[in-house]
Amino acid sequence: LNCGTTVLFTRPRRFGKTITLSMLQSFLEMNYENPSDKSKQIELFKDTQIFNDKECLQTSFKTKQDMIQNKSVSIAYMVMGILFCTCLITSNLLETKVLQFGQFTMTAGVLCFPISYILNDCIAEVWGFRKARLIIWMAFLMNFLVVALGQLAVFLPAASFWSANEPHFNFVFGLAPRIAVASFTAFIVGSFLNAYVMSRMKVSSQGKRFSYRAIVSTLFGESADSLVFFPLAFGGLMPLAELGKLMLLQVIVKTLYEILMLPITIRVVRFVKHHEGTDVYDDDISYNPLKIFDL
Repeated sequence: LNCGTTVLFTRPRRFGKTITLSMLQSFLEMNYENPSDKSKQIELFKDTQIFNDKECLQTSFKTKQDMIQNKSVSIAYMVMGILFCTCLITSNLLETKVLQFGQFTMTAGVLCFPISYILNDCIAEVWGFRKARLIIWMAFLMNFLVVALGQLAVFLPAASFWSANEPHFNFVFGLAPRIAVASFTAFIVGSFLNAYVMSRMKVSSQGKRFSYRAIVSTLFGESADSLVFFPLAFGGLMPLAELGKLMLLQVIVKTLYEILMLPITIRVVRFVKHHEGTDVYDDDISYNPLKIFDL
């Protein structure tokens, strides 16, 4: 309205409230097909004060994440946990056979042990370090149970008609205490380091470059596993040069295994994120390996 020197601009009712709510919706709304995608928020708010306030930002995104993330166990998580435990136990049983390819030798455990690291990456990527920590300890306990029952079976007397098979059974299940301690220790160190590196790199990269993060975390985890296991298991039993070659070969082969499996791993992670509607970022959590029930 133009009344001489005064100009009035009319506006619809609730226009201020509507635009405020629309702004909040744009800031908080999650892309449910790809929960890690924050490109919309970055495009609209990158030069604003709120986007530079890390504490406020983390609280906002953590709140919406908590709406879809709870302490229940999904079917996908349960299946991956079962596969993780199975691969670990199977690899320990396969360690009793040594394979040879030309001049190179390695244990048969290399056939499935790298799969446990791939599953570790998937669990840490989708559900975060805390859920990965629970699975790692569960796998450790299941492996310990199998070894303990195997030792008990070896100790108990065999039937008279079974005596010819006794040495073969004992060879597979009679895991020497030194090997058992080395295996358990290496698994804990390598698995937790793998999950930790994966978690921290995801936060620092804002969920980008999954392939790169998976390879780097595997390198750290497998290297730590080899550096712990082989000296504890075979130190003093073989020359240091040969021990070093064996450790290096194991790390290279297992990392190559991870790289070859990446196309499948990427598709599995993408499918699970979409199906579960979750993509956890480990902001402000405790990486203490002993906080098992902090989910």
